[in-house]
Amino acid sequence: MNAIVRNIQIHPDYQKFKTEILSAIDNFDKQGDVVFEGGRNHIKKFKIGDEYFSVKSFKSPSWFNAFVYKYIRKSKAKRSFEYALKLISSQISTPFPIAYVEEFSTFGIKKSYFVSLHIAYDFDFRVLIHNPNYPEREEILKQFTEFTFKLHENQINFLDHSPGNTLIVKKKEGVYDFYLIDLNRMVFEPLDFVKRMKNFRRLWLSKAMVKIMAKHYAMLSNANVKETHDLMLEFSRKFQRKVDQKKLRKSGRKMQFKS
Repeated sequence: MNAIVRNIQIHPDYQKFKTEILSAIDNFDKQGDVVFEGGRNHIKKFKIGDEYFSVKSFKSPSWFNAFVYKYIRKSKAKRSFEYALKLISSQISTPFPIAYVEEFSTFGIKKSYFVSLHIAYDFDFRVLIHNPNYPEREEILKQFTEFTFKLHENQINFLDHSPGNTLIVKKKEGVYDFYLIDLNRMVFEPLDFVKRMKNFRRLWLSKAMVKIMAKHYAMLSNANVKETHDLMLEFSRKFQRKVDQKKLRKSGRKMQFKS
C-alpha cells in the first residue's frame, strides 16, 4: 500500500488556525467560493476567523515532475510560500503567505496547496492594456514602472511578470498599490540593463505604453531614454510575434484536422 504523507507548514502568526486551514484543504472540492478555475490550478476563497484566505490547489503533476518535486526541486506550493516571504522582506507587496501543504507518496508529490491572505483588489494590469482610456492610466503605468524598478533593484527576476499576475488596489485618487501573485517562477539575481528590459516582455505592452514606461524607467535608473525605449519595445515585439506565430501554427493544425 502506497501511503500518503503530508508536509504541513503554517506561518507562526497563523498556527491558531491550523484546524480550519486543513479543513479548507480537505474540503476544497466541496466548499469555498471560486476565485479562479483554470486548466492547471484552482483558487478558492474561505472565511477563517475574521479574514478571508485564498487556497490555491496546484494540478497533480506528471509522474516525472512528481518525482522531481519530491526529490530534486521544491514544489510550486513551497516556492510560492518562500518567495512570498522574500518579497515581503524586500518590501514588495504580495498576498501574505499563511501556509503550504504537500501530499507525497513514495514515488513523488501527489497534490500541493498554497494558502495566502485574500486581496480584495480593484483590477489587474490587463485592464490597462484593453482600455487605453482607463482613468489615470498614465499615472498607474508610471507607478507600476516604479514597482518593477523596485523588483529589479532588489535583484528579483519575476519570470512570470505578465498582465494577470499583478493585482492593483486603488488607495486614493492618484495612489495605487501593486501585489504580485503566481510566484513560483522567480530567480534572485543581479539584473543588468538587458535583463531588466527583457523582464517587461510578457506584459503585452502597446507602443504608447512602452513610451510612457520606458521614459519613466530611464528616469528612475539614470539610463538613456532612447536606449531604454528601443530595447523595451524590441523585447515586447519579439515576444508578441512569437505568441502570435504560435497561435497561427495551432490554428493551422486545427484547420487541417477539421478538413
